[in-house]
Amino acid sequence: MNARVMVALVLLLMQASAYFLGQGLSFLLLNLCILYLVATVAVRLLARPPSPGQHFDKQWVITIAVDVVAFSAMQLLHGGTINYTPLFALPVLLAAVLGSRLLALGTTAAVTLLLLADAWWISLHLPAETASRLLQAALTGTGLFFVAFLTNQLASRLSREEEAARRNAREVRVQTMVNHLVIENLTDGVLVIDNDFIVRAANPSARALLDWVQPTRPAPFRLSSERAWQPLARLADATFMRGGPQSADVDLRRAGLPHCWLRVRTQLAATLAEGAESLCVMFLQDRRETEARVRTEKLAAMGRMSAAVAHEIRNPLAAIAQANALLDEELSDPAQKRLTLMVKQNAKRLARIVDEILDVARVEHFSVGATGSRVLLHESVQTMCAEWSKQNGDPRNLRLSLTSGAIHARFEPDHLRRVLVNLLDNALRYAGPGMPVEVTTETSSQGRPQMMVWSAGEPLEQTVERHLFEPFFTSESRSSGLGLYICRELCERHDAEIAYERTSREHDGKLAWGNEFSVSFEPAGEVTRTGFDSRLPAQ
Repeated sequence: MNARVMVALVLLLMQASAYFLGQGLSFLLLNLCILYLVATVAVRLLARPPSPGQHFDKQWVITIAVDVVAFSAMQLLHGGTINYTPLFALPVLLAAVLGSRLLALGTTAAVTLLLLADAWWISLHLPAETASRLLQAALTGTGLFFVAFLTNQLASRLSREEEAARRNAREVRVQTMVNHLVIENLTDGVLVIDNDFIVRAANPSARALLDWVQPTRPAPFRLSSERAWQPLARLADATFMRGGPQSADVDLRRAGLPHCWLRVRTQLAATLAEGAESLCVMFLQDRRETEARVRTEKLAAMGRMSAAVAHEIRNPLAAIAQANALLDEELSDPAQKRLTLMVKQNAKRLARIVDEILDVARVEHFSVGATGSRVLLHESVQTMCAEWSKQNGDPRNLRLSLTSGAIHARFEPDHLRRVLVNLLDNALRYAGPGMPVEVTTETSSQGRPQMMVWSAGEPLEQTVERHLFEPFFTSESRSSGLGLYICRELCERHDAEIAYERTSREHDGKLAWGNEFSVSFEPAGEVTRTGFDSRLPAQ
């Protein structure tokens, strides 16, 4: 369409040049050039063509017809003094490129007939040139047929390739989005490193493992910019030098932060073009997570074995208790009575331990709703906290804020004691120096009783937080990692929910940040609402 506008401008300038050169001016021809320019500009601004070479489009027929009529009229008005034959290539090319094959051949046939008609008309005035003009028109028409056919074939092929390219581009975009989504959600870290040790891409897990202070640092960044990352840079350099995958266990030592033990694997990205830049893809795994998973699998097997052993212990234990009861009936000596009492008490203790093992292993399922067990939350929490505080030294280390009122929670009292003691032990272990542990009870806006245990201290590591309630996962070598797991299991048994959150509390007029574990209970009836805020009295 731009070419048509330029041709119309050139034709108009030709008429103006002829006037200034004193060759006379044909107002009819001038008006024709002006109208043709207006038509080309209108099509250029208003036409919205579909994809090339698709279906029949009447706007192309009208456009081609305007070109053919305009050029034919110019040829006729000049009376053969100027040859406009080359201009007929424009509508032929237009039909071949933007239209169908039928439209291209039809346009070429119409142009050929017009050229033959023009040659015949001129031959009436110049009979001596009849043969040459007809031959020239025939040759021109033949050439236009070849040009139209080949151009249409090339345009159709280009259109198919463009459509295939667009389709492939859409597929590539979708695949790229899927790859990006998968990489972003991988628990293992992924780094893409070039020859200059520039990290081109890094998923959130990798950024968290590399930089715990600024885990959101975006790529690109230089791997050798941090001293702690030097082992990774050396491993990437070895991968480039040897041209093959590498693997190693790496210890990232950062000042003021815990060490990060990683298992690292590298792989060179495949390069299709010769001389293209190589990329090193590095996979980072937290060794502590891997070892924890292995340990969990082993201990899960041990748990199943413990449940089987507990079943086997039950029958001999019952026989021991029954035999001890029969023996106690035969004895009268107080010293011997004391011995049978000791056997009875320890047999009951062993029976209770067996029941707990079977319960945690989910061998014997029970329904909380069927038992109807419920506790008055604020009274139970106050009593249990007093017992815990007495066993753990200074009672001033524990502060209570019990505002849940006389609302009952559906929970076994012994299980509630176990959950609360585990949370208090954790809170006291990680509390900051001179900071008390706070226990709060309240009623949520949904009417569920809640219990919160808070202690000021440093935030949990992200790796620890992700596996906080999993069995046998701990940040301390002397801890079994079962406390929070048992808490979660007991809460799930009673339709309660346990969660962790980093929150702040006011202490001595200052805002202190700490770690809070909250338990949301299933309500089991409500009487009247009371509330009090106190510190436990000294024992």
